[in-house]
Amino acid sequence: MERQKSLEEKLAQKGVTRRDFMKFCTLVSATMGLAPSFVPKVAEALTNPQRPPVVYLHFAECTGCTEAVLRTTYPWIDELLLETISVDYHETIMAAAGHSVEEVLHETVKKYEGKFICVVEGAIPTAENGIYGMIAGKTMLDIAKEVCPKALATICIGTCSSFGGVQAAAPNPTGAKGVADALGDLLKTPVVNVPGCPPNPINFVGTIVNYLLFGKLPELDDKKRPLFAYGKTVHDMCPRRSHFENGEFVEEWGSEEAKLGYCLYNLGCKGPETYNNCPKVKFNEGTSWPVQAGHPCIGCSEPDFWDSMSPFYEAL
Repeated sequence: MERQKSLEEKLAQKGVTRRDFMKFCTLVSATMGLAPSFVPKVAEALTNPQRPPVVYLHFAECTGCTEAVLRTTYPWIDELLLETISVDYHETIMAAAGHSVEEVLHETVKKYEGKFICVVEGAIPTAENGIYGMIAGKTMLDIAKEVCPKALATICIGTCSSFGGVQAAAPNPTGAKGVADALGDLLKTPVVNVPGCPPNPINFVGTIVNYLLFGKLPELDDKKRPLFAYGKTVHDMCPRRSHFENGEFVEEWGSEEAKLGYCLYNLGCKGPETYNNCPKVKFNEGTSWPVQAGHPCIGCSEPDFWDSMSPFYEAL
């Protein structure tokens, strides 16, 4: 209770009321497909003093996934997520640099071996023993081999760490791969992919909450993605969707939103082959998402989408 009160006081200083916090917990619960009765339990999990240590690694990426999480606005990441998980190492938000930071990384991995969660952002270059990606004199590949197998689990945030992303697009001269693909049999601990370019922060938070709430990682699909977020196609949930009838697409005017436009399939929307909950959770506090704004889905949560889904403005 003391911790919950402390967190709520900090949120209040940011202008986030208890009602706002409970709305956020409701959103997390709904995203995870939990009954409304779980909302108080989600709130309790987010304020639980038992925080799992987290080592957050950056490899070949643009830091867009970190920015997406840091910019999530309900509630602010510095008061909620950093209070919920103990981020012991994260290059972007750490004040220190150089040797002192490297010491923190190695000390954390040694101290919490088998107990920490490793979050990875970015693909891993593997060509020529990984020389195309170096940090502190080590290849990203060697760092991943050293850290990831010692973690309780590895959460890959974004399509780059999940499947290789833009770095793995043809001709892929650096041999960039997702974490599971790059490490192969060396990685025997669980891997969860939370793809997207960037992914919706709520899917990352939901994955963490699932662990805090149930003591285990969420159920996954065959691509190691949480089913609560990637169990249905974008098209299945899209209010502007169409359906096949006699071999042709037919408009479905099932909602007021649908009446504002039409299905974007013929403009290249990859929603029928893309698994993500974008239409359900949206972005920017549930304000909008690409298709609602009139842009076709480009399939950014799918493996090799830069190659398999392009040209982006041509129908599948």
